[in-house]
Amino acid sequence: MNYFAYPTAAERYAKGRPYFHPLAIKKIQAICCESGRIDRALDVGCGTGQSSVALLEIAEEIVGLDSSAEMLSHAVPHERIRFVEARAEKIPFADAAFGLMTVALALHWFEQQKFLVEAHRLLRPGGWLVIYNDGFMGRMLRSNDYEVWNREQYLVRYPTPARNNQRLADRDALEYGLVPSGGDEFIHEVEFSPEELVSYLLTQTNVISAVEMGREDLQSVASWLLKSLRPLFTEAIETFLFSCQIRFLRRK
Repeated sequence: MNYFAYPTAAERYAKGRPYFHPLAIKKIQAICCESGRIDRALDVGCGTGQSSVALLEIAEEIVGLDSSAEMLSHAVPHERIRFVEARAEKIPFADAAFGLMTVALALHWFEQQKFLVEAHRLLRPGGWLVIYNDGFMGRMLRSNDYEVWNREQYLVRYPTPARNNQRLADRDALEYGLVPSGGDEFIHEVEFSPEELVSYLLTQTNVISAVEMGREDLQSVASWLLKSLRPLFTEAIETFLFSCQIRFLRRK
């Protein structure tokens, strides 16, 4: 099921997701850009295009690819970015077309084996596949109250839908000609007001599932979230923790 194929879900995603991607791009640049920049990069599962825009810092030409036309409709046009609707398992480009492929927050929705075949086909020898995720840790910097609410109320009411959370094994990557070449992990902070935090939570798949499957009305979810969260804020803006994990693989 594509949770991001729904128009209202895509609209919420475009408005509510933190723009953390430049933090990851700095790490990617240090490892993958030996000559300073990449001539051509493919961003797979680009969603509303945030991750594609971040690649402008290190790539001359970028293709942002996603299977959801609704998500792509919210991508901001740029003369150096081409957005394409296609599945990660069947990408409509020629062999060895890219020096860099990135996947941000999306690998767990792919059929991994089919995607790895495409990654090997599309990358030039020595090209890089970089997979990165940015997970909300469910923690407020100055208080444990949010963590308790998140665990005991939010995730109980809106459980996370099934996805492929199995980590890509080194042996599987090697089987498809992609050599594991290290990784990085860091924690970063995002500031939210109660309204901004609600906007972000409405982009999570557990809420999307409840709303788009008709179990709850969007406005009732938003109202419950805001009513629950406001007492947890002692200041107008609170700081929350996210964990970013990056994995580097290189085509033989």
